[in-house]
Amino acid sequence: MNTMHDVIAETFRLESRKVIAVLLSTLCDVELAEDALQDALVIALQRWKIDGIPRNPGAWIMTTARRKVIDRLRSAGALERNLPAIEAASAALADDEDGASDLQIPDERLKLIFTCCHPALGQEAQVGLTLQTLGGLTTPEIARAFLVPEPTMAQRLVRAKRKIRDAGIPYEVPASSEIPARLDAVLTVLYLIFNAGYAASEGDALIRHDLCDEAIRLARVLNALLTDVPGLTEDTEALGLLALMLLHHARRDARLGTVGDLIPLEEQERARWRHDEIAEGVAILDRALALQRRGPYQIQAAISALHAQAAQAEDTDWAQILVLYGALYDLHPTPIVALNRAVALAMQAGPEAGLTALDDPVFSELQSYYLYHAARADLLRRCGRTDAARQAYETALRFTDNAAEQAYLRRRIQP
Repeated sequence: MNTMHDVIAETFRLESRKVIAVLLSTLCDVELAEDALQDALVIALQRWKIDGIPRNPGAWIMTTARRKVIDRLRSAGALERNLPAIEAASAALADDEDGASDLQIPDERLKLIFTCCHPALGQEAQVGLTLQTLGGLTTPEIARAFLVPEPTMAQRLVRAKRKIRDAGIPYEVPASSEIPARLDAVLTVLYLIFNAGYAASEGDALIRHDLCDEAIRLARVLNALLTDVPGLTEDTEALGLLALMLLHHARRDARLGTVGDLIPLEEQERARWRHDEIAEGVAILDRALALQRRGPYQIQAAISALHAQAAQAEDTDWAQILVLYGALYDLHPTPIVALNRAVALAMQAGPEAGLTALDDPVFSELQSYYLYHAARADLLRRCGRTDAARQAYETALRFTDNAAEQAYLRRRIQP
């Protein structure tokens, strides 16, 4: 990093989600928490250039943001209505200044994920809001995850934040009896945070390791919570999700070339895969499957395990993978699952079979999804239909903002 501005930006990237999580533990207003964090950023840009980086940047940001919360509440013109929130923020600020900052609580963000997944909100609003507020995803990233236009998702997020504020929905850690009802939404949040890191939809890097690592960490904390807290039980899908993330992330070193170029799965150097993580993922998956309550995350983890356990690409058991994608589609009939099933069919029965599958009307929802066009382009290339493949690659190129993916597609267009 060359400038103080870069240092501040990186510090806020690392600390802001923690700060938002803790602020929301005393507020019922997401927008207020986000505004206070932005105020703290402006002050940091002014002060750190003069005073230098504080010894504990996270605590500095937290203290400053809490002061700005109090300032904004006092200036809102409704002191009596805001008094409880002011008192709560002031008490927390006193704790900060006594050195009792709660930023070090390791599962603070997991607690806040559970509270964001409040039953008063629809599940899509729960998940979208949590991805933005605590996962740090941008509105365009969330819109792509849900396959909806960006303005539509932006409106949904604003409505969810205002419903929380206007209804006074508390950000409280739910009782253990309430956790099972929120678990599906929490798993969806962790899954989408990991996916956003595993294949970053924008920027120069293909992989955002911070998001992948955080999703895996939170999944570990979640599984420990379900095992250790009285009244809760081990959940097969929580185990399946952890296994899935470990099995995918174990391939991270082989997914990029020496200059950061994308290497597709079949061309990866499998000796570079992290086999200790593969072994751990398979062991966790086996534990989940032994409980005999199958679900989508376990099936996806089983598919990933078949890829991970193939010594060479040609050893991949595509017949079994195709069966598993069929079972997954029965449980979770989405166009994305259908796309993966079509690719598996192509690997099993040939590219023409895959192309026929990709003509299904179910894919009408994926016309702005670059991986649909990239998959179609690859199958056309395998069939020797060079001109049609080039056009499909060019279409895929229009729908990705990630530099590594763009470079890969350009190489396919001009080999």
